[in-house]
Amino acid sequence: MNKTILIAVAVIVLIGGAVMLLSMNNKPATTTTTETKSQDSMNTDSASNDSMEKDGVMVGGALMTPDKDIVDNAVNSKDHTTLVAAVQAAGLAETLKGKGPFTVFAPTNAAFAKLPAGTVETLVKPESKQQLTGILTYHVVPGAYRASDITEGMTLETVNGQSLTFTMKDGKWWINNSAMIDIADIVSSNGVTHVIDTVLMPK
Repeated sequence: MNKTILIAVAVIVLIGGAVMLLSMNNKPATTTTTETKSQDSMNTDSASNDSMEKDGVMVGGALMTPDKDIVDNAVNSKDHTTLVAAVQAAGLAETLKGKGPFTVFAPTNAAFAKLPAGTVETLVKPESKQQLTGILTYHVVPGAYRASDITEGMTLETVNGQSLTFTMKDGKWWINNSAMIDIADIVSSNGVTHVIDTVLMPK
């Protein structure tokens, strides 16, 4: 009889120990799960922040972001130093920093380099301001036009008063059959910019 009681007590002790062990083992697992969820949440937030920080278009080694205006974005592009200098020489910087919206077709430094030797140097002189203004405003259209808004044969009137005509060739939009849009849809706070490979010359 005593032997039976001892065996029963031993079984109860063993069961109790097993329950305690299971309870102890479950606690770290719960903590680990909570920590994992917390870490996953941090990673998601971090990824979301990275996505927001990277929102924009890379142009000339700089990120063009929607929170900046057209001019503030352009000044950061190493490929548009000539255009920025020309805009400043023509006194158009404040205009292009205005409410808009504007669509700007922005020639690169390489595009300006295609012009006859000495052309840029002459255009930025004070006495050439009227001519320079006429050329630059020929690259600006009132309103915000993305690439998806352009259609074959479409014409848009520029601030200059003359029009630009668009055609599609090999998947790229061309303007007046002379300038190709290299980088489209650079969104700024006051409009849209499209990088082009050739300077547009008004008639």
